[in-house]
Amino acid sequence: MHEIQEKLLKIISEKNLSGVPLRKIGELINETSAQKIRHHLSQLSKKGFITFDSKKREINIIPKVSKDGIFVSVPIVGSANCGPESIFADERVEGYLKISKKMVPSIGNLYVLRAEGNSMNKANIAGSKKIEDGDFVLVDSSQKNSESGQYVVSIIDGKANIKKIIIEKENNRIVLKSESTQNYLPIFIHEDDNYQISGRVVDVIKK
Repeated sequence: MHEIQEKLLKIISEKNLSGVPLRKIGELINETSAQKIRHHLSQLSKKGFITFDSKKREINIIPKVSKDGIFVSVPIVGSANCGPESIFADERVEGYLKISKKMVPSIGNLYVLRAEGNSMNKANIAGSKKIEDGDFVLVDSSQKNSESGQYVVSIIDGKANIKKIIIEKENNRIVLKSESTQNYLPIFIHEDDNYQISGRVVDVIKK
């Protein structure tokens, strides 16, 4: 894969680039040519990594369906920390996790993160699944406006973490809480801070 395409996949998994001008997208990866950005986004779309509508400026990562139609190959975009925020969101698409269609929620645009740490080992995902070190966490990147009480992948200072989001409107803040057998302090974020949600956790594939 071309280096520019790898960079684009990385930034698309971290940020919602729908509506962002091509020149601005180029600035995010130190590329000055909007034409190159358009070309490589089109190539990623042809390869099945993303959807790209240049007229509407809509860009999303999508699952890659294998030819036999039985499985979905979901991109693994790196690691997310389930403890202190010390793991970068991702460096590049590492590969694809092949999952039966019957095991995958038929919603949104999915990607996979590897969980690192144990601060979410008492979480309750998709009924009763916990997030433990080494698990594959299935994330819907189209759900960036999550509600209080949901489990999300958030990006803070360019780093990813998995937490339960609590929105405290009366205090003008967002609280990212751990659910663990150990005592982890929450992360407090002001509503005006440079903070974004990369997607909502929809399932866990146990290691």
